[in-house]
Amino acid sequence: MQDRTFVNQICASLPGAMLSHPFSPAHDCWKLGEKMFAIIGDTGHAVSVKTDHVETAQLLIETGRAQRAAYFHASWVQLPFGLLEDEELRDRIAESYRLIRSALPKKLQAGLAPLP
Repeated sequence: MQDRTFVNQICASLPGAMLSHPFSPAHDCWKLGEKMFAIIGDTGHAVSVKTDHVETAQLLIETGRAQRAAYFHASWVQLPFGLLEDEELRDRIAESYRLIRSALPKKLQAGLAPLP
């Protein structure tokens, strides 16, 4: 079942991922370094993630597989729980993580364990 616990388990399995609550205790914000790669809002019905391009986000929204992530750049999407298959949800979270990881300084990247 897709829910906050399911997403938190996925995020916690990624090397160097840290859970924080910068907005409120009801927001689960996953970061790598100081950069966010996933966030579950206070309603707990979806996770927002970064995509590689605005066009990717638009395509996901247009095909009904995502929604616009309010308050975020247009390259971010909100993935309501139960809309995608578990594997695609995992892949979207992992892709967001990889995008953030690739933008980190090389020294910080080198200190992270390889991706599972």
